[in-house]
Amino acid sequence: MKFSCEKALLQSAIGTAARAVSPKSSIPALEGILLEAGNDLRLTGYNLETGIRTTVPAQIEQGGSLVLSARLFGEIIRKLPDDVVATDPEDFPELPSVEDKNGFTIKQSALGSMIRQTLFAVSDNESRPIHTGSLFEVDSTGVTVVSVDGYRLALRHESIEESGGLPSYSFVVPGAALNEVEKICSDVDDPATVTQGERHVLFRIGDTMLVSRRLEGEFLAYRNAIPRNNAIQVVGETRKLLASIDRVSLIISDKLKSPLRCVFGDNVLSITTKTGIGDAADQCPIEGDGGGLEIGFNNRYLMDALKAAPAEKVRLELTSGVAPCVILPAEGEENFLYMVLPVRLKASE
Repeated sequence: MKFSCEKALLQSAIGTAARAVSPKSSIPALEGILLEAGNDLRLTGYNLETGIRTTVPAQIEQGGSLVLSARLFGEIIRKLPDDVVATDPEDFPELPSVEDKNGFTIKQSALGSMIRQTLFAVSDNESRPIHTGSLFEVDSTGVTVVSVDGYRLALRHESIEESGGLPSYSFVVPGAALNEVEKICSDVDDPATVTQGERHVLFRIGDTMLVSRRLEGEFLAYRNAIPRNNAIQVVGETRKLLASIDRVSLIISDKLKSPLRCVFGDNVLSITTKTGIGDAADQCPIEGDGGGLEIGFNNRYLMDALKAAPAEKVRLELTSGVAPCVILPAEGEENFLYMVLPVRLKASE
């Protein structure tokens, strides 16, 4: 096997494929990257859950295949180490084949933003494995991605050109795999294709493909969990809301936890909190009258939702101090929705 290619392109490809390499495995080959030299140079990483394959334009003088240690491969480019770095490629497992059961095409920029703006709400609780991933729903209106973790919900929707002729189907992709998909997506209008198979999902983005197993189980019936027709609706500028919460949160830490006490008044939101460091208070202008509703929130959960919201202004919908807060775009299409559950406030807080 002998080839030549641009160093920068090879380094980038190594970094991409290495994201799916097992740091430690009983199968030594899984700690490496499979190189295959044919018409071009193909690099594959696979940890038996997520597989990433990408190609590099190369001048192939002698074809072949081998597995190189992912950890050392970056050094191999400029200098071969003394360690044994090659492994029999026969030990490297085949990536799962994904039969074309259902699929859709979407802009890379849209896919990346949908994942980025919902991934924060994926659960890390392994007792409900299905919620450690995001739900993809495809129907005649387009594609919807939903993440839940028991305390909050994040939803993003995008229309796609071919959605009118697509059958309705859904699948759940592990959050770890989606984190890598988001990194591979560029902020361009070039297409990305997503193919659903019986047990796996294939993401094809430019010269790179990522294969992930599907999560099986019953995902939350999220539509029934989202309260609508809420009595209180106010509008705020996303940046101003974030700035106010951030200032009050300065005295909150992992050791000094305290909920935000939010009071929705007439055209003003008052936010206070109290910890062992002291008290903090701030006010943020809003449009609308909250009727003096008092409600508590985890500061991080509220900030995560507002940071992800792709809109300059958001509408906050509320009903009572024990009902969730729903965050939507203040204008235009409802292409995102975030829901944050409240925290019960004590009289001393």
